[in-house]
Amino acid sequence: MPLVAIQPSYGNPTARRHWEDTLDREVPFAAAPHRSALTSGQYEELMRFHGSGKARFWGATSVQDKKMSLLRTGDVVLFTGKNHVRAVGEVAVTFRNADFADTMWSQDTVKGSWLNVYSLLAFRRTEIPYQEIWDLPSFNEGDNFMGLRVLQGDKAEEILQGLGIGTVTETRRRIARDAEVARAIATGTTVVPVEALHTPATTYRRAEGEIEVRRTEALLVAEYRATLTGVQVDRLRTPAGLTDLHVVGADGTEVIEAKSGSGHEYVRLALGQLLDYAPHSPRPPKRLGALFPECPVERDVELLHRYGIDVLFRSAPHHFTRIEAPVEARKRMREIWAP
Repeated sequence: MPLVAIQPSYGNPTARRHWEDTLDREVPFAAAPHRSALTSGQYEELMRFHGSGKARFWGATSVQDKKMSLLRTGDVVLFTGKNHVRAVGEVAVTFRNADFADTMWSQDTVKGSWLNVYSLLAFRRTEIPYQEIWDLPSFNEGDNFMGLRVLQGDKAEEILQGLGIGTVTETRRRIARDAEVARAIATGTTVVPVEALHTPATTYRRAEGEIEVRRTEALLVAEYRATLTGVQVDRLRTPAGLTDLHVVGADGTEVIEAKSGSGHEYVRLALGQLLDYAPHSPRPPKRLGALFPECPVERDVELLHRYGIDVLFRSAPHHFTRIEAPVEARKRMREIWAP
């Protein structure tokens, strides 16, 4: 699983200059003065991922040596500042080289060179408010993410799920895995264990925006959440994943899963996730709800109702309609929802 680095990068004039110099634009590392500062190994590795000879870069001083040594290809960086995640990047190549760093950024007067350098395989500008991270179970209201932070394990997974981030590296691993399974079936051979499968570096072709940051569901959830009153609303981390909404009120508990579309594939996804999440609620839910940007077709509403799941959809700006599942279906399914 990718690590997630939270990287303050826009909160002071120096950081903003660095942003302008090496994130707003690509650095031509194959040309002077950058090329001569790279070792042959560093140059070759950069060219494997950035065949154009240009890439976006970021760096950190020696104070961050320990944290920076954790980052690898495919890890995710949240570039933060002004109370927002201003961009999401995916790490390509990491190395330590003060001479190269000094060709891009002036040294810090106290901490020295920004020698812990990494290039970005993909980079996407965003405007994600800190509140969306604070709403996640493992984070605290008012945390302004001062200083570089590297998250691993459950916290990293929570960020990736909670902000809807999908990496280029993971997508290519899935494609490579599919190809390996197809080859094994076609040739009658054994499928290679997934942990032994690596995506060849030669398949990397950097294209801006390839990293996926799904915002539609987050915006839909935020609009729906604003209509709720008199209830406790949060997100629940379960062994099955992170719920979009976990609502507790006088009428009991409801688990809600949001989808960015209302087609059949989205309905099936919502159905599977809700049935997976429900048994992990601290209180057995009285309701399950699937939230959509518009009303699904009748047969998909019937599919969800068959499993006791209410259909919620945006019927007008800031207004949502609920089509309740039959009482008997919901009652029957509660035995399955219960832990």
